[in-house]
Amino acid sequence: MSDVIVKMEGISKAFAGIKALDNVQIELRKGEVHALMGENGAGKSTLMKIMTGVYTKDEGTMYLLNEDSGRMEEIEMKSPLMAQKEGLSMVFQELNLLENMNIAENIFIGREPVGKSKFINKEELNKRASQELAKVKLDIRPDTPVSGLSCGQMQCVEIAKALSFQARVVVFDEPTASLSEKESQVLFQIIEELKSQGVCIVYISHRMEEVFELSDRITVFRNGTYIDTVETSRVTEADLIKMMIGHDIAGKKECGSAFINQDQVIMEVKDVVVYPESRPVSFKLYEKEILGFFGLVGAGRTELMRKIFGIDPIGEGEIYIKNNKVHITSPKDAISAGIGLVPEDRKGLGLILGMSIKDNMLISKLGQLKSGWLNRRVLKQITGSYISDLGISLRNEEQAVKELSGGNQQKVVIAKWLAMTPDILILDEPTRGIDIGAKSEIYALMRKLTESGKSIIMISSEIAEVMQVSDRIIVMHEGNISGEITAEEVTKNNIMQAAFGGIENE
Repeated sequence: MSDVIVKMEGISKAFAGIKALDNVQIELRKGEVHALMGENGAGKSTLMKIMTGVYTKDEGTMYLLNEDSGRMEEIEMKSPLMAQKEGLSMVFQELNLLENMNIAENIFIGREPVGKSKFINKEELNKRASQELAKVKLDIRPDTPVSGLSCGQMQCVEIAKALSFQARVVVFDEPTASLSEKESQVLFQIIEELKSQGVCIVYISHRMEEVFELSDRITVFRNGTYIDTVETSRVTEADLIKMMIGHDIAGKKECGSAFINQDQVIMEVKDVVVYPESRPVSFKLYEKEILGFFGLVGAGRTELMRKIFGIDPIGEGEIYIKNNKVHITSPKDAISAGIGLVPEDRKGLGLILGMSIKDNMLISKLGQLKSGWLNRRVLKQITGSYISDLGISLRNEEQAVKELSGGNQQKVVIAKWLAMTPDILILDEPTRGIDIGAKSEIYALMRKLTESGKSIIMISSEIAEVMQVSDRIIVMHEGNISGEITAEEVTKNNIMQAAFGGIENE
């Protein structure tokens, strides 16, 4: 027990009468990476927020190592500041930096060094901040405004802030969800260094490959209950999936040319320039096809889709829908042409967080209803069917969408566009932050939609996902199409070769 830092037993927590945690437990040790896994809504983040003082528990006991006596002592964590002073910090999935302030001010907010004049000693503040930034290998001036940082740099500032409290335990909640491959590798190096220094890392992630690469032990929750804690080296991916969802997952979805109706071109994009210096991009989307788009950060996938959907001006290029040229100058034009777009940023662009689940699902649909009167029964049928099909976990459809987990919020965004019944659905990172069980449901729904005659463009940064789901894959590099690969021909090697610009599009 000498290496145990935190022990939580019999922890329960309810929100509005709904139990988020029911008699769960966890034990964290010095110098380990402890993965915490489970489907969305399983209670992972809730437990960590109790440990770090964000929430108060309803029942149970928490013990913390007293480093002076070397004994575990019962403690009631009353606030995040109290937890941070005890060396327990959490880097949240949704970053919590103040963008109107600079890096140093964010790291030491409320703890700024004060000189004899009672004013903040900015020289000392920047000196201390530089020391913390060095720990996370971020070579940037501490007086740089946070608003100008990339996602990866913001993540490093959050980590630096956590470490500035002399952290003993650092919780990472879906840390790579918004990071590039390069930024993720930097994060993994930081985690390894912290581990070597005796810091415990709690790693919450849905990405199996990261969990197996980084973690020493894994604790699994299901529906707010504790399932088991296992050594990573002694379990397989199939074992974890069964623990998380309670049963074996269905086999991988079939894909390939057999699913495509190549006699019917649903959309053709001709000579669209993504970046001023890149070559014109042209491609076809067939009926019943799932067309995957893959590329590294900056490849231009999202930028191309923004032009197709009318968010950004298309310039000199042309778009044809079922052989008819269409002029798309706004998202309204795209919607009228039968195109829907599920954006990558679900909170900023996909949802109105203060509104209910039902209203978010229906807000785009209302303009399609011919009658000025809203038939509640019809509307309830629309929302009910997608809540069921997508497996959205909720109290009721009047619940505020901001109260849902990240994965369930993503499902609501998808449901909103499915309610519009588009012929073409563009999905930009549709499974980001979604657990493996929900991913399987979304993949099945995508295939169901194509079988009914729809066509789908899916942007994904997960190479395994692109290979599993797509009937055909277009790879982009610096605004150009650098590869076009069928499902039958695809390998990780030829996708990555194309992603680095190695395969020229013929």
